[in-house]
Amino acid sequence: MPGPYPQEFREDVVAVARRRESGVTIKQIATDFGISEATLQNWLRQADVEEGNRPGQTAADAAEARELKKRIR
Repeated sequence: MPGPYPQEFREDVVAVARRRESGVTIKQIATDFGISEATLQNWLRQADVEEGNRPGQTAADAAEARELKKRIR
């Protein structure tokens, strides 16, 4: 399995996907950047969570939960 994509790359792809013109699909953008459509959809969903536009666990919350679990062990 390939390693994770750099955060800057993810942010750039999400920005392009959000600014896309009408008629341009998520699939086309994903193909242009060499990632899967599902990956891009996940990045868009997580970006919405991070910005507070959608309910869910932010990256900071997830990191805190990992640390707390380590302490409990």
